[in-house]
Amino acid sequence: MSLAFTDAPDLGAAPTASDVIARHIRAAIMSGALDEGAPIRQDDVAKQFNVSKIPVREALKQLEAEGFVTFQRNKGVVVASLTGPEIAEIFEVRAILESNALRRAVPLLTEASLARAAAACTAFGQETDVSKWAALNWTFHSSLYADAGRPYLLRMIRSVNDRVERYLRVQLTVSGGHALADREHQAILAACQRRDAEAAAQLVYDHIMQACTSLHSHLPGSERP
Repeated sequence: MSLAFTDAPDLGAAPTASDVIARHIRAAIMSGALDEGAPIRQDDVAKQFNVSKIPVREALKQLEAEGFVTFQRNKGVVVASLTGPEIAEIFEVRAILESNALRRAVPLLTEASLARAAAACTAFGQETDVSKWAALNWTFHSSLYADAGRPYLLRMIRSVNDRVERYLRVQLTVSGGHALADREHQAILAACQRRDAEAAAQLVYDHIMQACTSLHSHLPGSERP
């Protein structure tokens, strides 16, 4: 006779201690609160979360696999850094993935998705709090990609965006980056509203690559790829 618990909670769906720790460290890295090369001491993290070092190490291993931290001999765990060519490659991957997602999504875009994107576009353009720009930028883009019907592709795009969010924050704050991004968002949205998939895809590709070029011209010590 098999057991059947009618009110058993789904413990597998609940976040583990390592998941929670990884989420907080990831957010600190993405926001720039933790700089490149900054040490992450396992003992300190364990004390802050009132846990043993086991879930901390599990969290750091997960973040290492995602590219956010590096385990270094004699130094411990530090926030990973990216070279100029590595940043360029990630932005190129973004451009390829996102233009493909938008090309697929445009013929399927619902009015609700267009309305969400339009609201995010307006909010991004009007927002003066720099700390909110990256989140609004993601809301705008993801609203346009959601109807592509490619959940795995969208997860990949989210992962790649997370990897370079701290650099995107830099790019948006220098030399009119926010104002330029706003104008480009409006052009992308207009192409989507016209249901011009090819134009929208090309605009997104150019938008991301322009952001990459702008970023490289302002990163201290960064060489052009």
